Amino acid sequence: MREIRLHDTRSDQLVQLRPRDTGRVGIYACGPTVYSRIHIGNARPYVVFSLLARFLAHEGYETTLVINITDVNDKIYDAARAQSRPSAELAAEMTAHYMADTETLGLGRPDHEPLASRTMGPIVDHIAALVESGHAYPAGGDVYFRVRSDEGYGSLSHRRLDDMDQGEDESGPHPPAERKEDPLDFALWKAHKPGEDTVWESPWGPGRPGWHIECSAMAEQFLGIGFDIHGGGSDLVFPHHENEAAQTRAARGQELARVWMHNGMIQFTGEKMAKSVGNIAPLHEVIERYGRDAVVMYLASGHYRQPLAFSPSELDDADRRVHRIRDALRRLESDRPSPPDMAQHKQAFFAALAEDFNTPKALGSLFEWVREANRRETGVGDADLREMLDVLGLGELTPVESVGDVAAIDPEAVALLEQRERARGERDFQTADRLRVQLRARGWEIRDGPAGPELIPAAGQ
Repeated sequence: MREIRLHDTRSDQLVQLRPRDTGRVGIYACGPTVYSRIHIGNARPYVVFSLLARFLAHEGYETTLVINITDVNDKIYDAARAQSRPSAELAAEMTAHYMADTETLGLGRPDHEPLASRTMGPIVDHIAALVESGHAYPAGGDVYFRVRSDEGYGSLSHRRLDDMDQGEDESGPHPPAERKEDPLDFALWKAHKPGEDTVWESPWGPGRPGWHIECSAMAEQFLGIGFDIHGGGSDLVFPHHENEAAQTRAARGQELARVWMHNGMIQFTGEKMAKSVGNIAPLHEVIERYGRDAVVMYLASGHYRQPLAFSPSELDDADRRVHRIRDALRRLESDRPSPPDMAQHKQAFFAALAEDFNTPKALGSLFEWVREANRRETGVGDADLREMLDVLGLGELTPVESVGDVAAIDPEAVALLEQRERARGERDFQTADRLRVQLRARGWEIRDGPAGPELIPAAGQ
């Protein structure tokens, strides 16, 4: 198998992937809290870790991908209360929307998609183990984790204890701070409060779990302890993932995951995209406007660890890239081997993915392959390109449909093309550019093929 290196947040280094179980890789990625429909930012970790699982499967690993759904949370209670409806009903509706919206991405489903509401047994058992070991304590129906009891606390987020704030809501007549031994401690179990319309029994009284313990329990339930890759957005490093790691370390005496991977946020008007800010682009609306292929291409276009700018121009650019591939496919020989002397581009593609899953660098190699294929008149099979596209979730792209005789369909477009070629020959590039724009407005793009310039349907037509 090819050596694969990934950036580990804890060590802040590239580390070689060394699976716990030979030939098998377990991946857990934090999914959404379902209080409204997901936005394009929520889709980024879903796509990143789905594509990572595809790549690892291509490399010969048996992969198990788990992406959870948080359907018990303060945000759900608040949203349901604002709509005067039961919180479980809202969570179920938004879960159904999440499933439908991510299904349109065409990447298949994760192997497991656990719900917090259906994991109460393992959650309570995990909290009980922490209480028994002295790492947690009951207080007025709540249960809190003793942060200072974990010597490794802060090792994931690289923060000093004195610089930490758990961000828990301290409002109300009896704020949590009054029950905590230490302001740094965080809730594992929350006692039932008036206005909360879902409740579960526990040894500490009726209530519900805290956010962080849900993922520790769900990850362990499906992947065990010390699984290979834990993923999620960079905004989850602290406190969510720091607390996950601490809970498991304290309860089980082992690290939850070997490698922690975090994707950057999608940036909109200079800020991360977030429902709380209101600068969101719902995933289903983006797909309806630009199409599934352009959205997947867009999300693969930036390195997963870096922020990714969101704008109509970014999506338009992704659409054009998809169109370039579809245009190349129409000239390739379907289901035929690719020339061996072009294999270097495919090799560079997979080498880029093996070095911290560098999708933009991999795409660069893919388009080098496309450029070389376009320069050859005949005999180029599509096998290499299809193999690369499949790993990126674009394996079902179809060739641009032939429009037959352009002269019969749009003779004025042919005349504009001839004028443009004359202008280029006379080095009148301003006129040539103006004519290209006119052709684009008529729904045509110019491609320079082996037989000279030709007109093909423009992207989005």
